[in-house]
Amino acid sequence: MQLQHIEIDRLHISPLNMRHGKREPDVSDILPSVKARGILQPLLVRPNADGFEIVAGRRRYYAAKAVREERGEIAPLPCAVMEAGDDAAALEASLIENVARLDPDEMSQHDTFVRLIKEGKAIADIAATFGLTETAVKQRLALGNLWPKIKDAYRRDEIDAETVRHLTMATKAQQQEWLKLSEDESAHVPFGQQLKQWLFGGQSISTKVAAFPLDDYKGKIVADLFGEEAYFADADLFWALQNTAIAAKRDAYLANGWSDVVILEPGEAFHAWEHEKTSKKKGGQVFVAVSPRGEVQFFEGYLSAKEGKRTRRDEAADGAEPTPSERPEVSSALQNYIDLHRHAAARLALLDAPHVALRLVIAQAICGSPLWQVKAEPQSANSKAIAESIAASTAQDEFVRRRAEFVTLLGLDGERPMLVQASDDVMAATVFGALLKLPNADVMRILAMLAAETLASGSTHVEAVGAHLKVDTAKTWTPDDAFFELIREKSVVNAMLAEVAGKAVADGNVAERLKTQKQIVRDCLDGANDRPKAVGWLPGWMSFPARGYTDRGGLSHVDAWTEIAHLFPNA
Repeated sequence: MQLQHIEIDRLHISPLNMRHGKREPDVSDILPSVKARGILQPLLVRPNADGFEIVAGRRRYYAAKAVREERGEIAPLPCAVMEAGDDAAALEASLIENVARLDPDEMSQHDTFVRLIKEGKAIADIAATFGLTETAVKQRLALGNLWPKIKDAYRRDEIDAETVRHLTMATKAQQQEWLKLSEDESAHVPFGQQLKQWLFGGQSISTKVAAFPLDDYKGKIVADLFGEEAYFADADLFWALQNTAIAAKRDAYLANGWSDVVILEPGEAFHAWEHEKTSKKKGGQVFVAVSPRGEVQFFEGYLSAKEGKRTRRDEAADGAEPTPSERPEVSSALQNYIDLHRHAAARLALLDAPHVALRLVIAQAICGSPLWQVKAEPQSANSKAIAESIAASTAQDEFVRRRAEFVTLLGLDGERPMLVQASDDVMAATVFGALLKLPNADVMRILAMLAAETLASGSTHVEAVGAHLKVDTAKTWTPDDAFFELIREKSVVNAMLAEVAGKAVADGNVAERLKTQKQIVRDCLDGANDRPKAVGWLPGWMSFPARGYTDRGGLSHVDAWTEIAHLFPNA
């Protein structure tokens, strides 16, 4: 059996349900509870071609339909999905027993779940214990974000479940504002969907949420008749100043020794129960939540539960001073993309420097190489998009063309246009005879091709060649869709935005969505949407020598260069 939330449109009554075919049941007795609290006990369902059929829970289903007809929507319903071999009667009895074990008051459930979390129980364990979905457990935990007065009102059934669900997503300031309205008999208090609109749409931005001096705002400010409330009339200008202030605060935190500052996506809430409180000394990070209404909250000294667990494991392993638990700056797929494009540029340059290639081959022969068996670099791509990107590279195209010339010159099999062929003594003698007839200049060019074809992608050799030959990757590579799609780190994209448009523009968009900031970078590179065109931009990852955008590391080619940089003082 699996527990999950399922959209009501994907549910229908099973022919095996004992009441199937009868008219709709009277749900007047449970409808008030469903309106106020939602569906608490999961429906028992099983999958079929049309979605899921309800084996038990028919009345709860019709009550939920009634609520949707009245309100226009309803949240997905909690369901227990039967698996092959499950006994319906036993499962239904188990669900009833589990729900009966749990206090019906959701605030009491919240207290219980928080206590279990502190005792080390995972959300999945709690859900399994009480026959709930993990989403339902998270919803109860979210009640901890509410002011005590709101919690008490919910306990007294003065607030319905839908209203409370929206209030859990509100900031403390918004909750206080809503409480003031609820205490004012002459005021209109938003509930349900109206509350959702009040919180997330159609509202002006209050001057109270500004993280910058109001004197910096040169637009119009609209105030009420009493001068108690004021709002920014120009939302775009507000956000530019607010984002700049957030960026300055981020820089200050980093300068003060915090390991990282994570700016959440706009509207994304920070859930304390998914993180562990951790000191700055032990690698604690700062999380920044920005609401759609402009409010900014800083949560100091947290690590995700996963990072916290890894940190404790590292401490136990070596007993040394713990280091901040950090994720790599780039993913393995992005590292693969970077390695292949830089490799293509470096080995093309190697073809025009046979004296360097000769020394490289000698060094590989003496010291060994990941590819010195001998075999050609396979250029394995992690995805179709990366394969297509490297195939479209001008460096790759030119390399393949010039390699084909040498294959023909040496009389090798044109059906397999690699210079390095399968081991064959007769073919080796044939190639040797061909080389004896060629002038030294052609032999050196072939040697350069051999060194280039056996240059291992992602190796320290690529960094050494690229740095010594001062390879300019910008001559053979341009940022393409695959490159931008592989970047998932918002702070990195913001740093790139600073490179192409300046720090002021980057700071002014620091809290924008990852997708939005990527598009601004692309607009700057294309000179689109009235953005000044950034000519000759090359990300630090792609340059020789390479550099990263954060202090977190995780860039194999940057680490490789760090190891050998002292050998190339002029790079």
